[in-house]
Amino acid sequence: MNAIVGGHDILLVTLDTLRYDVAAELLEAGRLPNLARALPGGRWERRHSPGSFTYAAHAAILAGFLPTPAEPGRHPRPFAARFPGSETTAGGTWVFDAPDLPGGLAMAGYRTICVGGVGFFTKLTPLGSTFPGMFAESHWEPAFGVTSPTSFEEQITWAEQAIRSEGVAGGGGRPVFLFVNVSALHQPNWFFLPRGTREHGDGRESHAAALEYVDRHIGRLFALMTERRPCFAIVCSDHGTAYGEDGYVGHRIGHDVVWTIPYGEFVMEAGEWP
Repeated sequence: MNAIVGGHDILLVTLDTLRYDVAAELLEAGRLPNLARALPGGRWERRHSPGSFTYAAHAAILAGFLPTPAEPGRHPRPFAARFPGSETTAGGTWVFDAPDLPGGLAMAGYRTICVGGVGFFTKLTPLGSTFPGMFAESHWEPAFGVTSPTSFEEQITWAEQAIRSEGVAGGGGRPVFLFVNVSALHQPNWFFLPRGTREHGDGRESHAAALEYVDRHIGRLFALMTERRPCFAIVCSDHGTAYGEDGYVGHRIGHDVVWTIPYGEFVMEAGEWP
């Protein structure tokens, strides 16, 4: 990461509430062509979440504690705040002297931008302002939220306006760290099914349909982030959710469908996504 930071734009996308099993099944079935093109080897990496719900997971992720590979071992981290005794800070880790990753990247000259999605990013309450407050620029509006059937498209439109403002696009300018919390996977998601109804409710099928919706538009986000320079990207879930497994519904519980999540990190070259 020491060779990446400074010379690449950085994109962090959290697909809020996305389950590993659903994500892997859709990729295997060829239903996620854009993500298949971007992910190394066209596959998700299976990882464990640092938290069982959005606040806990993002508190860790935005401090540099990304989802952990789902096999035993001491796994070095790409980013880490300076912390005596850290066993996962290695030679390839980019170390920052700030309490959070956006602050560390800002100190390294990055323009830090947050495009919120679920309730912890709305800035409507003190709690909902905690994560956006880590960034120099942040934005949320109801069209980005969990009840909007066009949430991801709206989020990308705002990101385009933000990054292309002030002559940033077209070369030059500060490197950008863009964080997007994608709300589309989070319940309610029944409306992503062609014949979904509120009475029918949410389930694995509507969860899958929401992921297909995200895949249809994520290439536009990748194209935005490769307009000026190469981009290092992380696309992952923050946690999963239960749809009746062992009697559980939702998250903030210790179930495998909540703790096991999909993860991918990759470099996109400038102009790779027209």
